[in-house]
Amino acid sequence: MLKPAVLFVCAFALSAQTPPAPQQPPKPAPGVPATKPIPQQKPSLAPASQTTLRFDPSLVDKSADPCVDFYQYACGNWMKQNPIPPDQSRWGRFSELEEHNREVLRQILEDAEKPAPNRDAISQKIGDYYYACMNEAAIDAAGLKPIQPQLDRIAALRDKQQLAAEVARLQSIGAGAMFDFGSGQDFKNSNMVIAQFDQGGLGLPDRDYYLKTDARSVEIRQKYTAHVAKMFELAGESPRQAKLDADNILAIETALAKGSLDRVSRRDPVKVYHKMSVADLEKLGPAFQWRAFFRDTGAPQFTELNVATPEFVKALNAEIENVPLDQWKTYLRWHLLHSSAPLLPKPFVDANFDFYGRTMTGATVLRPRWKRCVDYVDRQLGEALGQKYVERAFPPDAKQRTLEMVHQIEKAMGESIQTLDWMTPATKQQALIKLHAITNKIGYPEKWRDYSSVAIRRDDPLGNSNRAALFESHRELNKIDKPVDRTEWDMTPPTVNAYYDPLMNNINFPAGILQPPFYDNHADDAVNYGGIGSVIGHELTHAFDDEGSQFDAQGNLRNWWTPADAKAFQERVACIAKQYSAFEPLPGVNINGQLTLGENTADNGGARIALRALHNAEASQAPNASSANRSIDNLTPEQRYFLSFGQIWCANERPEAVRLQVQTDPHSPPRYRVNGVVQNLQEFQKAWSCKAGQPMVSANACRVW
Repeated sequence: MLKPAVLFVCAFALSAQTPPAPQQPPKPAPGVPATKPIPQQKPSLAPASQTTLRFDPSLVDKSADPCVDFYQYACGNWMKQNPIPPDQSRWGRFSELEEHNREVLRQILEDAEKPAPNRDAISQKIGDYYYACMNEAAIDAAGLKPIQPQLDRIAALRDKQQLAAEVARLQSIGAGAMFDFGSGQDFKNSNMVIAQFDQGGLGLPDRDYYLKTDARSVEIRQKYTAHVAKMFELAGESPRQAKLDADNILAIETALAKGSLDRVSRRDPVKVYHKMSVADLEKLGPAFQWRAFFRDTGAPQFTELNVATPEFVKALNAEIENVPLDQWKTYLRWHLLHSSAPLLPKPFVDANFDFYGRTMTGATVLRPRWKRCVDYVDRQLGEALGQKYVERAFPPDAKQRTLEMVHQIEKAMGESIQTLDWMTPATKQQALIKLHAITNKIGYPEKWRDYSSVAIRRDDPLGNSNRAALFESHRELNKIDKPVDRTEWDMTPPTVNAYYDPLMNNINFPAGILQPPFYDNHADDAVNYGGIGSVIGHELTHAFDDEGSQFDAQGNLRNWWTPADAKAFQERVACIAKQYSAFEPLPGVNINGQLTLGENTADNGGARIALRALHNAEASQAPNASSANRSIDNLTPEQRYFLSFGQIWCANERPEAVRLQVQTDPHSPPRYRVNGVVQNLQEFQKAWSCKAGQPMVSANACRVW
């Protein structure tokens, strides 16, 4: 079951774009789709150490001018020293820390996979899942046997009335057939969880891949149908039948794409909130047996739900009416094969990588199996593995240190709001009420998820994945029509990311990101405020970006702005959108300033607020000390702040990955997350003695917060 993406969780890092993981419902984070694996090859890099991850002035490219291209200046030597590994589509400081954390998890899992009389229940779950996943020989020997019962059931469908039950079964194990269904907070009553329907059912990353007519999009569609045909051939079809089936699938998915809302429109919560009765849904799409579907998912009875995209229901209904049953069977078989591919025999894994890895992201070799299996455990049993990770990697005092910095940056955010010259006192008061209502979650959940009901066997890798996905599906659906649990997390503890949830009105920082280069207990304040401080400021600013600003202090979709302030706000975010739309990461490929507006606003606000918090900290510690007297490595605190901010984004990216990101990801590529911000900051220009007319000095600097 896929959890609908209408929850607007606003994440810090760009999303991963690699092939699908085993059947695991993605986390509800449109900014951060679930990371998907790519298959095996020899390890490409040794694990990063905490020492190599720390802030390092030697990474600076002194041949570059910070006032011309600050990203090149801050990251140039790092980029020279860190070519993209062949199994990756991009490589950056995030990647380094992810590799470090993954090594920690690998050690945990290799210890846990060894049967022992004293092995605890958590170690049994995560250890046996990992052991089964790593047993490639057994997976190859099993062939299609693990999914044969599901294939047989699809083949036995007698009429379209039975589609609902089969789609319910497939969604419950993570196969994204037809649409997405799950649970989420009611936009107008954030204390309650309701059922949610959303568009879905596509094998390509976005609706536009089906609809655009440029040469690259046409080529991708051709390669996609060739990939689908290849998968059917591996499953036993003749080449002629496989090609015919692939063409039919593209036709169905194209029709669904035409009924889907585009990504920019989906950023407006008003456009994806249509609460209606089940009876009204049945009128929109009478060809599908909705009540049978809801029953067979195991969801509790309900009378109302949010239908995020009513036009998609109409498009789906037309396809159910017009497409023959045999073609729908083919479509369901495809999505079963697609979702199961990572834990099927090697030919399926290779074919899966060839399209979703090589074609879509530019990766040239398969990732080592241990990395994939570590990631699978993290996604499907994340809070079990997370308990062990926290024990090893996140000492108790780290949580308190982070919380203290959060409070300092929240204070700076309040000061910033109070000094805004474009906002009236009435709206400032509402903004401060919302700011003070934000709750902070640091490191890991207060209560851990209980996986005791999930049966994990050492000889059943795909079955383990199915049962873990089914557990998560039932856990999510059982929330319907119940009060919200505000202690839950949408990221696992080892995750190198952070997020703001406007419906919860909280900011969340997993233990995985509270490490160098983001936070370093051995570093000075300037480095830490430039690193994790800008992350904290980024998440706080999401409460007041173009999406977050539409939700109030309690997380309800409610307008708390005066008309004049709303107009002034729109003018300022329009400046951000225009600025970033002019950036061209590849020839002829521009950033979509509307798609990335929320993240760009948060990047700008976060950097400004964290710098204010640094100045507050300096003033309280040494009010009479000059900046020059506090220099380290011949760098002033402000220079160290900006270098630290820039260096967390150091990265190399393949052109294919950049194209995919620009089309589908709400985050700008790393270079522009740095240069786009510093162009708008007078403090940066002062720190580096930049002059008017230089590229890092915007003639029309944008500022929202």
